[in-house]
Amino acid sequence: MNGPDDSPVDGSLRGRVLIVEDEPLVAENLRILLVECGFEVVGMSTRVDIALRLIEDVGCDVAIVDANLAGVSAAPIAEALSQRQLPFIVLSGYTRAQLADQFLGATYVQKPYRIEQLVEQLNTVLLRRAAATD
Repeated sequence: MNGPDDSPVDGSLRGRVLIVEDEPLVAENLRILLVECGFEVVGMSTRVDIALRLIEDVGCDVAIVDANLAGVSAAPIAEALSQRQLPFIVLSGYTRAQLADQFLGATYVQKPYRIEQLVEQLNTVLLRRAAATD
């Protein structure tokens, strides 16, 4: 992985990221790596209700959402993000074909993943969002 000084993140795209992941160690590792790459992590959640509250109260530029949170579908989170026209990346062990319809419009990254792959997808999503708001 690249360090903070040679981060693959364009400085102008330092997005505010919400992480929704049911495995606390995975979420914390992801948070550390994203911060090292120049992103601002605005919140982390292991549950649907907390994630929905964070979307409402804190907001984000992009979210990373595990499709299954300890046996509970994260589809309501996908719906809330879509309603607010906020992009998100589905980070899941499921295949794309196994995902609920609410996830179909999102960028998809299969677990296990490489951080470089995830950062590249985050940059792509943020570029698209910036272009759409210009």
